[in-house]
Amino acid sequence: MAIHPTAIIADGAQIAPDVEIGAYSIIGANVEIDSGTWVGPHVVIEGHTRIGKNNRIFQFCSLGAMPQDKKYAGEPTRLEIGDNNTIREFCTFNIGTAQDGGVTRVGNDNWIMAYVHLAHDCQVGNHTIFANNATLAGHVHIGDWVILGGFTSVHQFCHIGAHAMTAFSSAVAQDVPPYVMAHGNRAVPSGINAEGLKRRGFTAEQIRNIRNAYKSLYRKGLSFDEAKAEITAQAAEGRDELALFVQFFDTAGRGIIR
Repeated sequence: MAIHPTAIIADGAQIAPDVEIGAYSIIGANVEIDSGTWVGPHVVIEGHTRIGKNNRIFQFCSLGAMPQDKKYAGEPTRLEIGDNNTIREFCTFNIGTAQDGGVTRVGNDNWIMAYVHLAHDCQVGNHTIFANNATLAGHVHIGDWVILGGFTSVHQFCHIGAHAMTAFSSAVAQDVPPYVMAHGNRAVPSGINAEGLKRRGFTAEQIRNIRNAYKSLYRKGLSFDEAKAEITAQAAEGRDELALFVQFFDTAGRGIIR
């Protein structure tokens, strides 16, 4: 274990033998860090926090601090971070609250740039990219392969579906469906993330089906219920890529951007 002599590791912390911890970092008693993870200098990891394998956590991050929620009363809620994540400088991830599932969760293979804030009870999937200063309020859900542009801010309880993308300085106040690109304050839809889908191996036919679903939502003048019914019928015909829309419509809580 390569722990700098100035680092402070509380009794009870569970640190894998090959974890590296830099100068002046502080690791709390209820923290678990799995093998291959590197923690840079001046990092504070506290609370009931579990960090998986092969993560890189850069200097001045604060992970596992109590939520910025006046209702929090010291409950043993958690922060869970998966494997192979890069977390750059000055990021702040808070633990969950008893009013939700009690866990703030980050999946695997995420690229999280400097000054990103994840508030209590956020759920972040896999393979996401959060550019500098992206900010999630409490209870936000982010699907796999989402890209948040720099300075994107997301209102509490919003959901952003898989493969969606936001532009620089977007203010997201409602749910962003899968595959959709959004921009502006307040964020509005601006097409599908076709280039990203090509890079991830989606076929031309799949992208065409997704584009047609987007037209049902935003170009045909349909009500949301009418568009939902049309997309659900298309998904039932074997267009599996549209299943993400159907699942998203069943869980969205703040209404989709229109």
